[in-house]
Amino acid sequence: MTRDRIDITVPDLSGKRAVVTGASDGMGLAMATRLAAAGAQVVLPVRNPRKGEAAIAAIRRAVPGADVSLRTLDLSSLDSVAALGADLRAEGRPIHLLINNAGVMTPPDRQTTADGFEVQFGTNHLGHFALVGHLLPLLRAGRARVTSQISIAARQGAINWDDLNWERGYHGRRAYSQSKIAFGLFGLELDRRSRARGWGITSNLSHPGVAPTSLLAARPELGRSRDTLQVRLIRRLSARGVLLGTVETAQLPALMAATGPDAKPGVLYGPSGPGNLGGPPAEQRMYAPLRAADEAARVWEVSERLTRTTIPAV
Repeated sequence: MTRDRIDITVPDLSGKRAVVTGASDGMGLAMATRLAAAGAQVVLPVRNPRKGEAAIAAIRRAVPGADVSLRTLDLSSLDSVAALGADLRAEGRPIHLLINNAGVMTPPDRQTTADGFEVQFGTNHLGHFALVGHLLPLLRAGRARVTSQISIAARQGAINWDDLNWERGYHGRRAYSQSKIAFGLFGLELDRRSRARGWGITSNLSHPGVAPTSLLAARPELGRSRDTLQVRLIRRLSARGVLLGTVETAQLPALMAATGPDAKPGVLYGPSGPGNLGGPPAEQRMYAPLRAADEAARVWEVSERLTRTTIPAV
Protein backbone atom coordinates (compact mmCIF):
# COMPACT_ATOMS: atom_id res chain seq x y z
CA MET A 1 0.00 0.00 0.00
CA THR A 2 1.48 3.36 -1.01
CA ARG A 3 1.58 6.10 1.58
CA ASP A 4 -0.89 8.32 -0.27
CA ARG A 5 -3.45 5.50 -0.01
CA ILE A 6 -3.01 4.84 3.73
CA ASP A 7 -6.14 5.96 5.53
CA ILE A 8 -8.91 4.86 7.85
CA THR A 9 -12.64 5.52 7.92
CA VAL A 10 -13.73 7.77 10.76
CA PRO A 11 -17.34 6.92 11.72
CA ASP A 12 -20.14 9.46 11.99
CA LEU A 13 -19.55 11.53 15.14
CA SER A 14 -22.61 13.76 14.96
CA GLY A 15 -23.70 14.80 18.44
CA LYS A 16 -20.31 13.93 19.97
CA ARG A 17 -18.02 16.41 21.70
CA ALA A 18 -14.30 15.89 21.16
CA VAL A 19 -11.39 17.61 22.91
CA VAL A 20 -7.95 17.46 21.27
CA THR A 21 -4.87 18.91 22.95
CA GLY A 22 -2.01 20.11 20.77
CA ALA A 23 -4.33 20.75 17.81
CA SER A 24 -2.99 24.12 16.68
CA ASP A 25 -0.69 22.49 14.11
CA GLY A 26 0.70 19.21 12.81
CA MET A 27 -0.94 15.92 13.72
CA GLY A 28 -3.30 17.50 16.21
CA LEU A 29 -4.67 19.87 13.61
CA ALA A 30 -5.05 17.01 11.14
CA MET A 31 -6.94 14.96 13.75
CA ALA A 32 -9.21 17.86 14.70
CA THR A 33 -10.03 18.41 11.02
CA ARG A 34 -10.98 14.75 10.53
CA LEU A 35 -13.14 14.76 13.66
CA ALA A 36 -14.92 17.92 12.53
CA ALA A 37 -15.49 16.41 9.07
CA ALA A 38 -17.12 13.42 10.78
CA GLY A 39 -19.59 15.75 12.49
CA ALA A 40 -18.05 16.10 15.94
CA GLN A 41 -18.18 19.32 17.90
CA VAL A 42 -14.44 19.85 18.38
CA VAL A 43 -12.81 21.84 21.19
CA LEU A 44 -9.22 22.96 20.67
CA PRO A 45 -7.49 23.95 23.92
CA VAL A 46 -4.40 25.91 22.83
CA ARG A 47 -1.53 27.81 24.44
CA ASN A 48 -1.01 30.25 21.56
CA PRO A 49 -4.22 32.11 20.57
CA ARG A 50 -2.78 33.27 17.24
CA LYS A 51 -1.95 29.72 16.19
CA GLY A 52 -5.30 28.60 17.50
CA GLU A 53 -7.20 31.09 15.36
CA ALA A 54 -5.18 30.01 12.32
CA ALA A 55 -6.04 26.37 13.09
CA ILE A 56 -9.75 27.18 13.35
CA ALA A 57 -9.60 29.00 10.01
CA ALA A 58 -7.81 26.03 8.40
CA ILE A 59 -10.40 23.58 9.70
CA ARG A 60 -13.27 25.72 8.43
CA ARG A 61 -11.65 26.01 5.01
CA ALA A 62 -11.40 22.22 4.85
CA VAL A 63 -14.79 21.58 6.46
CA PRO A 64 -17.24 24.42 5.77
CA GLY A 65 -19.66 24.71 8.65
CA ALA A 66 -17.38 22.82 11.05
CA ASP A 67 -18.38 23.12 14.71
CA VAL A 68 -15.03 24.04 16.26
CA SER A 69 -14.06 26.35 19.08
CA LEU A 70 -10.98 27.48 21.00
CA ARG A 71 -10.18 27.34 24.69
CA THR A 72 -7.05 28.42 26.54
CA LEU A 73 -4.72 25.76 27.89
CA ASP A 74 -1.08 25.72 28.92
CA LEU A 75 -0.30 22.18 30.02
CA SER A 76 2.85 23.41 31.75
CA SER A 77 0.70 25.32 34.25
CA LEU A 78 -1.57 23.44 36.64
CA ASP A 79 -3.52 26.65 37.23
CA SER A 80 -4.25 26.83 33.49
CA VAL A 81 -5.32 23.19 33.44
CA ALA A 82 -7.64 23.75 36.39
CA ALA A 83 -9.12 26.85 34.74
CA LEU A 84 -9.93 24.95 31.55
CA GLY A 85 -11.51 22.16 33.58
CA ALA A 86 -13.66 24.67 35.46
CA ASP A 87 -14.74 26.36 32.22
CA LEU A 88 -15.76 23.12 30.53
CA ARG A 89 -17.51 21.83 33.64
CA ALA A 90 -19.45 25.10 33.80
CA GLU A 91 -20.59 24.52 30.21
CA GLY A 92 -21.90 21.16 31.37
CA ARG A 93 -21.61 19.32 28.05
CA PRO A 94 -20.46 15.68 28.19
CA ILE A 95 -17.15 14.87 26.50
CA HIS A 96 -17.22 11.76 24.32
CA LEU A 97 -13.66 11.79 22.96
CA LEU A 98 -10.47 13.12 24.52
CA ILE A 99 -7.23 12.86 22.57
CA ASN A 100 -4.27 13.80 24.75
CA ASN A 101 -1.92 14.70 21.93
CA ALA A 102 0.11 17.76 22.99
CA GLY A 103 3.73 17.42 24.01
CA VAL A 104 7.22 18.85 24.10
CA MET A 105 10.45 17.06 23.30
CA THR A 106 14.11 17.31 24.34
CA PRO A 107 14.83 20.96 25.09
CA PRO A 108 18.61 21.40 24.89
CA ASP A 109 18.82 22.46 28.54
CA ARG A 110 16.75 21.52 31.55
CA GLN A 111 13.66 23.68 31.91
CA THR A 112 10.85 23.69 34.42
CA THR A 113 7.12 24.30 34.27
CA ALA A 114 5.30 27.05 36.14
CA ASP A 115 4.96 24.57 39.03
CA GLY A 116 8.64 23.61 39.11
CA PHE A 117 8.52 20.26 37.32
CA GLU A 118 10.96 19.22 34.59
CA VAL A 119 9.17 20.54 31.53
CA GLN A 120 8.70 17.26 29.64
CA PHE A 121 7.46 15.34 32.68
CA GLY A 122 5.31 18.29 33.72
CA THR A 123 3.78 18.97 30.31
CA ASN A 124 3.55 15.59 28.63
CA HIS A 125 2.38 13.65 31.65
CA LEU A 126 1.41 15.68 34.71
CA GLY A 127 -0.52 18.32 32.76
CA HIS A 128 -2.58 15.66 31.01
CA PHE A 129 -3.08 13.72 34.24
CA ALA A 130 -4.51 16.82 35.89
CA LEU A 131 -6.64 17.56 32.83
CA VAL A 132 -8.29 14.14 32.98
CA GLY A 133 -8.88 14.64 36.71
CA HIS A 134 -10.60 17.99 36.18
CA LEU A 135 -12.67 16.68 33.27
CA LEU A 136 -13.62 13.36 34.88
CA PRO A 137 -17.31 14.26 35.51
CA LEU A 138 -17.73 15.24 31.84
CA LEU A 139 -15.84 12.16 30.62
CA ARG A 140 -18.03 9.93 32.77
CA ALA A 141 -21.16 11.67 31.50
CA GLY A 142 -20.08 11.04 27.91
CA ARG A 143 -18.83 7.49 28.56
CA ALA A 144 -15.76 8.83 26.85
CA ARG A 145 -12.93 7.17 25.03
CA VAL A 146 -9.61 8.68 26.11
CA THR A 147 -6.63 8.20 23.81
CA SER A 148 -3.19 9.23 25.04
CA GLN A 149 -0.47 9.81 22.48
CA ILE A 150 2.83 8.34 23.61
CA SER A 151 5.99 7.75 21.54
CA ILE A 152 8.29 5.01 20.36
CA ALA A 153 10.64 6.54 22.95
CA ALA A 154 8.48 4.74 25.55
CA ARG A 155 9.57 1.31 24.34
CA GLN A 156 12.83 1.64 26.26
CA GLY A 157 14.04 3.51 29.30
CA ALA A 158 12.53 3.80 32.75
CA ILE A 159 11.08 6.22 35.25
CA ASN A 160 13.81 7.92 37.23
CA TRP A 161 12.07 7.45 40.57
CA ASP A 162 15.01 8.81 42.56
CA ASP A 163 14.99 12.08 40.60
CA LEU A 164 11.70 12.55 38.73
CA ASN A 165 12.55 16.15 37.89
CA TRP A 166 16.07 15.42 36.64
CA GLU A 167 17.67 17.91 38.99
CA ARG A 168 20.83 15.81 39.03
CA GLY A 169 22.38 14.98 35.67
CA TYR A 170 19.71 16.17 33.21
CA HIS A 171 19.48 14.06 30.03
CA GLY A 172 16.89 15.40 27.61
CA ARG A 173 16.14 12.20 25.73
CA ARG A 174 15.91 10.03 28.84
CA ALA A 175 13.67 12.62 30.46
CA TYR A 176 11.48 12.55 27.36
CA SER A 177 11.26 8.75 27.50
CA GLN A 178 10.33 8.96 31.18
CA SER A 179 7.54 11.43 30.44
CA LYS A 180 6.03 9.16 27.80
CA ILE A 181 6.42 6.01 29.91
CA ALA A 182 4.65 7.71 32.81
CA PHE A 183 1.97 9.00 30.44
CA GLY A 184 1.43 5.54 28.96
CA LEU A 185 1.24 3.89 32.37
CA PHE A 186 -1.34 6.50 33.39
CA GLY A 187 -3.45 5.83 30.29
CA LEU A 188 -3.52 2.11 31.05
CA GLU A 189 -4.23 2.66 34.74
CA LEU A 190 -7.11 4.97 33.80
CA ASP A 191 -8.71 2.10 31.93
CA ARG A 192 -8.17 -0.33 34.80
CA ARG A 193 -9.63 2.05 37.38
CA SER A 194 -12.58 2.92 35.17
CA ARG A 195 -13.47 -0.75 34.78
CA ALA A 196 -13.02 -1.42 38.50
CA ARG A 197 -15.05 1.60 39.60
CA GLY A 198 -17.70 1.73 36.90
CA TRP A 199 -16.75 5.11 35.46
CA GLY A 200 -17.80 4.09 31.94
CA ILE A 201 -14.59 5.54 30.42
CA THR A 202 -12.37 3.49 28.11
CA SER A 203 -8.73 4.44 27.71
CA ASN A 204 -6.07 3.34 25.24
CA LEU A 205 -2.74 4.48 23.82
CA SER A 206 -1.39 5.49 20.43
CA HIS A 207 1.93 6.52 18.97
CA PRO A 208 2.56 8.22 15.63
CA GLY A 209 5.79 6.51 14.61
CA VAL A 210 8.27 9.00 13.17
CA ALA A 211 7.08 11.85 10.98
CA PRO A 212 8.07 15.46 10.24
CA THR A 213 6.07 17.14 13.01
CA SER A 214 6.97 20.23 15.01
CA LEU A 215 8.30 18.33 18.05
CA LEU A 216 11.94 18.67 17.00
CA ALA A 217 11.52 21.88 15.02
CA ALA A 218 12.61 25.31 16.18
CA ARG A 219 10.90 26.13 19.49
CA PRO A 220 12.32 29.36 20.94
CA GLU A 221 10.24 28.92 24.09
CA LEU A 222 12.16 25.69 24.72
CA GLY A 223 15.53 27.26 24.01
CA ARG A 224 15.74 25.78 20.49
CA SER A 225 16.31 28.60 18.03
CA ARG A 226 16.57 26.42 14.92
CA ASP A 227 15.31 23.10 13.59
CA THR A 228 17.27 20.14 14.87
CA LEU A 229 19.38 17.96 12.60
CA GLN A 230 17.00 15.11 13.41
CA VAL A 231 13.90 16.87 12.11
CA ARG A 232 15.70 17.99 8.95
CA LEU A 233 16.70 14.37 8.28
CA ILE A 234 13.17 13.16 9.10
CA ARG A 235 11.72 15.64 6.60
CA ARG A 236 14.05 14.44 3.85
CA LEU A 237 13.38 10.76 4.46
CA SER A 238 9.64 11.31 4.77
CA ALA A 239 9.53 13.30 1.54
CA ARG A 240 11.32 10.46 -0.24
CA GLY A 241 9.00 7.81 1.19
CA VAL A 242 11.83 6.09 3.06
CA LEU A 243 10.52 4.12 6.10
CA LEU A 244 8.95 7.08 7.85
CA GLY A 245 5.44 8.45 7.92
CA THR A 246 3.96 11.80 7.02
CA VAL A 247 1.87 14.13 9.15
CA GLU A 248 -1.19 12.67 7.39
CA THR A 249 -0.30 9.04 8.17
CA ALA A 250 1.08 9.78 11.65
CA GLN A 251 -2.32 11.01 12.83
CA LEU A 252 -4.05 7.73 11.94
CA PRO A 253 -3.13 5.55 14.96
CA ALA A 254 -4.64 8.08 17.37
CA LEU A 255 -7.71 8.47 15.17
CA MET A 256 -8.14 4.70 15.02
CA ALA A 257 -7.69 4.37 18.78
CA ALA A 258 -10.11 7.23 19.50
CA THR A 259 -12.86 6.53 16.95
CA GLY A 260 -12.50 3.03 15.53
CA PRO A 261 -15.57 0.91 16.25
CA ASP A 262 -13.30 -2.09 16.85
CA ALA A 263 -10.62 -0.22 18.81
CA LYS A 264 -9.94 -1.88 22.15
CA PRO A 265 -9.40 -0.37 25.58
CA GLY A 266 -6.08 -0.86 27.31
CA VAL A 267 -4.06 -1.46 24.13
CA LEU A 268 -1.56 0.41 21.98
CA TYR A 269 -2.04 1.49 18.35
CA GLY A 270 0.74 2.63 16.04
CA PRO A 271 2.13 2.34 12.51
CA SER A 272 2.64 -1.24 11.35
CA GLY A 273 5.53 -0.69 8.92
CA PRO A 274 9.18 -1.68 9.50
CA GLY A 275 10.27 -0.68 12.99
CA ASN A 276 6.79 0.80 13.53
CA LEU A 277 8.14 4.04 12.10
CA GLY A 278 5.45 4.44 9.44
CA GLY A 279 2.76 2.55 7.61
CA PRO A 280 -0.90 1.69 8.19
CA PRO A 281 -2.15 1.90 11.79
CA ALA A 282 -2.71 -1.30 13.75
CA GLU A 283 -2.78 -2.72 17.26
CA GLN A 284 0.74 -3.34 18.56
CA ARG A 285 2.43 -5.31 21.31
CA MET A 286 2.57 -3.26 24.49
CA TYR A 287 5.99 -1.79 25.19
CA ALA A 288 7.89 -3.56 27.97
CA PRO A 289 8.14 -0.49 30.26
CA LEU A 290 4.33 -0.19 30.19
CA ARG A 291 3.43 -3.72 31.26
CA ALA A 292 3.79 -3.50 35.04
CA ALA A 293 0.47 -2.69 36.74
CA ASP A 294 2.24 -1.90 40.03
CA GLU A 295 4.33 0.75 38.25
CA ALA A 296 1.15 2.23 36.78
CA ALA A 297 -0.51 2.42 40.19
CA ARG A 298 2.61 4.11 41.58
CA VAL A 299 2.59 6.65 38.75
CA TRP A 300 -1.07 7.40 39.47
CA GLU A 301 -0.53 7.94 43.17
CA VAL A 302 2.59 10.10 42.72
CA SER A 303 0.83 12.14 40.04
CA GLU A 304 -2.12 12.83 42.32
CA ARG A 305 0.26 14.11 44.97
CA LEU A 306 2.39 16.21 42.64
CA THR A 307 -0.53 17.82 40.82
CA ARG A 308 -2.74 18.11 43.92
CA THR A 309 -5.44 16.51 41.77
CA THR A 310 -7.31 13.76 43.58
CA ILE A 311 -9.32 11.59 41.23
CA PRO A 312 -12.12 10.17 43.40
CA ALA A 313 -12.85 6.46 43.54
CA VAL A 314 -16.54 6.96 42.79
